[in-house]
Amino acid sequence: MKKTVCELFAGVGGFRLGLEKSSKEWKTVFFSQWEPGKSKQWAHDCYVAHFGDINENTGIDISLVDKNTIENHNLLVGGFPCQDYSVAHSLNGEKGIEGKKGVLWWQIRDILIAKQAPFVLLENVDRLLKSPSKQRGRDFGIILACLAELGYSVEWRVLNAAEYGNAQRRRRTYIFAYRNTTKYAATVKDLPAETIIQNEGFFAKTFPLVAMENFHECVIDYSDIQRISDSFAFAFDNSGFMKNGHIYTAKTTPKLEKPIILRSIAESNAAEEFYITEDKLPKWQYLKGAKKIERVAKTGFAYTFSEGPVAFPDSLDLPARTMLTSEATVNRSSHVIEDPANGRLRLITPLEAERIQGFEDNWTNTGMPQKFRYFCMGNALVVPLVTRMGNTLNKIFENE
Repeated sequence: MKKTVCELFAGVGGFRLGLEKSSKEWKTVFFSQWEPGKSKQWAHDCYVAHFGDINENTGIDISLVDKNTIENHNLLVGGFPCQDYSVAHSLNGEKGIEGKKGVLWWQIRDILIAKQAPFVLLENVDRLLKSPSKQRGRDFGIILACLAELGYSVEWRVLNAAEYGNAQRRRRTYIFAYRNTTKYAATVKDLPAETIIQNEGFFAKTFPLVAMENFHECVIDYSDIQRISDSFAFAFDNSGFMKNGHIYTAKTTPKLEKPIILRSIAESNAAEEFYITEDKLPKWQYLKGAKKIERVAKTGFAYTFSEGPVAFPDSLDLPARTMLTSEATVNRSSHVIEDPANGRLRLITPLEAERIQGFEDNWTNTGMPQKFRYFCMGNALVVPLVTRMGNTLNKIFENE
C-alpha cells in the first residue's frame, strides 16, 4: 500500500515531520492549515517553507474546500481541537444530523465520507475523554459513533510524552482508526479486546504497558448519533478499543522510559532579552505562588478561589511541563528556568521550545515574530511520538 497522507490542522508540520523521520516513503498529498481571524498565516507559511505547497486550498478554511477535490490518500492525520461536538437534526427533514458550525470534527468526518481513507491517526487533548463536564464522555462517544457508522474500528491511548522518553510531561489523546475491510482489521478481528489494549494493538506495540486494570465496556447505538448527543455518558479510561459499537476501556500503566530533562536541551548564556529583571521578579513570584482569593460570582454567590504553587523556577533535572500557546508571556504557565551557565532566571528560548516538542532546531525561525514561534510550539505535538507510531504504521502498510 502506498504511504499517502492527508494532514489536517497541520500547524508547522509535526505529523509530517514525524512520519517522514520513520520512512521517506510517506508522501503528503494534501495538507490544511488555517488560523481563524489571523491576517498572516504564520504556521502555514512555516510549513510551506519546509515542505513546499500543494495547491491554493492548503491555507484556507477547510470548510470551504470541496472534499471530493482532495487527493486520494491511505492515511488521514490531524491534531484537531477539542470543541462542543453536540449535534442537532438537520433543518431539511428528520434524517441526518448537523454539527455546530465551526466544529472541526465534522470536517474530518466529511473527508472520511468522501475519500474513505483506510487508516486514521488523530491527536487531541486528554480531557476529550471526559467532556463535557455535565455529560462525561459524550463528545468522545459522538466521535466513536461517527467512526463506527463509517465502518472503522478504533483504538485510543492517552500518552504522557515524558513517560516514553521525551522532554515534556504533555498528556494527549491519540486515536487510531482503521476500516474494517483492511488486512490489518483481519489480523486482529479474533483477538479479545483486553489483548488488543494490553498486548497486540497498535498502541500496545508502539508504547508498551506493564499493567491494565478497571476493564469495563458498553455498547453504543451508532445508528442514532442524535440520541448519543442527547443522552450518552460513559467513563472512558486512558486506553480503549471500539468495534461495531462495542466499547472497551481500561486504565493502563506505561512501561516507563527515561525522559529527556531540561538541562540536556537548555541553551547556555541565552540572549539578554530572555532574563527576568529585578523589577519583574515580584510579579512572577506572585503568579507562580499559592493563592486564596475571595471572589463574588455574577449571581452574588461569594466563594474562595484557590490554587497551589507552581515550581519556580522549573527544575532543570525534570522534563518540561506541558507547553501552552501562551509560553513566554508573563503568566503562571510559562516556564522559568535558571540558565545552566550563569544561574540567572529566564524564560525558555524559542529554540528550547522546539527541542521540548522534538522539532529540529530553529524549525520555526522562518521569519515569523518570536511570539508566534512560541504559539506554534504550544499548539504542536511531540514529534518523536509520531515517529514511533510511524514505525508501527510502516509494518502495517507493508502487509496491506
